[in-house]
Amino acid sequence: MKTKFLVFLLLFLCGNEFATAQKTANTLNLNLDFEQNEKKEKLPDNWFAWGTLPVTKSDLAHSGDIAGKVTSKDGKGNFGCVAYKIPANYEGSYIRLTGYMKIENVRGFAGLMLRIDGNGNTLVFDNMQNKKIEGTLGWKKYTITLPYPDDAENIYIAGILSGKGTAWFDDFVLKIDGKDIQKIKKKEKKVYKASLDTAFDEGSKVTFSELTKTKIADLEVLGKVWGFLKYHHPAIGKGEYNWDYELFRILPTFLNAEVKGERDKILLSWIARLGAVEKCSDCAKTDEKAILKPDMAWMDELNIGSSLKAKLRYIYNNRYQGDHYYIKSVRQVNNPNFINEKPYAKMNYPDAGFRLLTLYRYWNMIHYYFPYKYLTDKDWSTVLKEYIPTFINASTELEYEIAALRLIGDIQDTHAGLWGGNDKFQAILGSNTAPFKVAFVENKLVVTKYYNPEYKEVSKVKIGDVITHINGKTVEEIKKERHDYHPASNEPTKDRNMAKSMLRSPNKEIAITYVSDGKTQQHTLPLYGFRDLNIYAKSNKASYKLLDNNIGYVTLETISVDDISKIKKQFKKTKGIIIDIRNYPAESILYYLGSYFVSEPTEFVKFSRMNEKNPGEFVMTEAYEISKSRSMYKGKLVVLVNEASQSHAEFTAMAFRAGENTTIVGSTTAGADGNVSTIMLPGGLRTSISGIGVYYPDGGETQRIGIVPDVEVKPTIKGIKEGKDEVLEKAIEIILKE
Repeated sequence: MKTKFLVFLLLFLCGNEFATAQKTANTLNLNLDFEQNEKKEKLPDNWFAWGTLPVTKSDLAHSGDIAGKVTSKDGKGNFGCVAYKIPANYEGSYIRLTGYMKIENVRGFAGLMLRIDGNGNTLVFDNMQNKKIEGTLGWKKYTITLPYPDDAENIYIAGILSGKGTAWFDDFVLKIDGKDIQKIKKKEKKVYKASLDTAFDEGSKVTFSELTKTKIADLEVLGKVWGFLKYHHPAIGKGEYNWDYELFRILPTFLNAEVKGERDKILLSWIARLGAVEKCSDCAKTDEKAILKPDMAWMDELNIGSSLKAKLRYIYNNRYQGDHYYIKSVRQVNNPNFINEKPYAKMNYPDAGFRLLTLYRYWNMIHYYFPYKYLTDKDWSTVLKEYIPTFINASTELEYEIAALRLIGDIQDTHAGLWGGNDKFQAILGSNTAPFKVAFVENKLVVTKYYNPEYKEVSKVKIGDVITHINGKTVEEIKKERHDYHPASNEPTKDRNMAKSMLRSPNKEIAITYVSDGKTQQHTLPLYGFRDLNIYAKSNKASYKLLDNNIGYVTLETISVDDISKIKKQFKKTKGIIIDIRNYPAESILYYLGSYFVSEPTEFVKFSRMNEKNPGEFVMTEAYEISKSRSMYKGKLVVLVNEASQSHAEFTAMAFRAGENTTIVGSTTAGADGNVSTIMLPGGLRTSISGIGVYYPDGGETQRIGIVPDVEVKPTIKGIKEGKDEVLEKAIEIILKE
């Protein structure tokens, strides 16, 4: 049986027992037992509050005299944490947090939290939300274990409460590879020359005159040479140069070059200053079977002289093979980890030099490290030149954010939205929205459910009503205007994302025209802040139940590994099982439950992974298997999917598809499969990509295509009005059919 593939996804929220005597005798400097409180403040020394809920110390402790406490009486606060920050000056392969928690009348969830950051990103994270710990419970020990990233910079531990109630936390212990962090010798971090270069921290000092066609072509050459050197030249790979700032050093001279020969001489001189490149004895040739090979065609396609071209080819053939300052492969999963990429977050509106850096940085990351580059509608080799004037001429912060959003959209990856730093764009969309959900059904904007039913009367619209105009514009006009601002792998997912923003506004109300019971009506719709609505409320429904006609139903939205044995026992003699993945799985259960539906080890997936030592090369792995269980399920399996099924949900659907009596029902999924790699860009912009390629065992694509159902069923307006789940109904029909 082949090794199981572990999927690590980045989310976006924020062990021995101690005896009292041990607490008293503890002289180490980390206050993880809460007992140090020399300042006599509301929180013990070095602990701090995160979130919006009240956080204090408490004398209701598990042991000793002090514990941390988070409380919420009305449940309106988002979340609260009693948190502690520790510099990640340690080495290891895994990290484990244990601690004690007591809860009272919790509605929502409470748990420990462990988060590790590096290079401005959250590298690994768990807050026990998927454990759904609520109600009233006495002191109990809890544990979180995560892989320990090589590029960890800061470790955050916390106790978290989200929702209503009270939670107490005490006696935290943090271990790396089984050793107490308070007893591990700190590692000495290597200081790179690149990190000491601060010459352009306040700005690039670069100005651009008229952008002629010739100048744009020259800047395209510079961008591609800059990116090539970044990932191939040994001096840069060793961290001897801040490559962002070296761009700003060469730009003034480069921009003054008038002829091709002079331009090439400047670049050759620039390369020479980096030092000699020694012959490489272990630079392997590209694997002939690689699914994606390094694309150096630009060296021939652009107007580059023979001397410069020869120098670049020499560097490629003798490229850097050591641990790279700017790129590394994430342990076990092999997706790219873009390290030491400064976000320059204080520059809300970066100057023209930094804006050009954004384009250069992103284009080269995609060119060398995006496994699905070949699937984009645009030829990626043309994109850099196209966007040079767009980024240089972006005259406002908003224009800069929109330029970045459009560029990101061109890779057509649902993982690749603009997830942070785009404050101006978000302000245009607004922080208020309708208290009900809308979706595009039969190409119309339809009301599908209320987040807050108490607002039905003032909102007027009913479930199944069709909204035709917003503030005087047709829905079709708004869709066309916003199409490029909602990156996605395919059109159904783009519609999914656009629907979420259609009724957003900076104002407290918008005018809508809608059709209800065949009549066209108009209404001034009141809007509400996101925090005032139950948009992100987590379901607390059971993950499984028995339907009529002896059919089992499982939703992965609230699934737990602990549920698997109960599901197998209760559903063993059912006619069929329906697994609903029109959501995001609460836990990764595909190996535990997938094996229930196969009689022998069954291949279900292949991956393409980057070759860290040969930028641009992606090699296909052998197929991975679902192992068989001791007793296979004898009935039918129907799996439900739609455009909400994304990433790990799609990966899970692939595993169930390998079952011997499986039918996939619903509509095309989001088409964004593969572990996420985060990208930081100047101005604090944060985006990401699918970092590995995911394929069926026969090499069939999933990216952009999604999981194509065996039986396509989409909701209808009529069905929504009648409160039907037509996809679920079709699943039941398939199971009952002899």
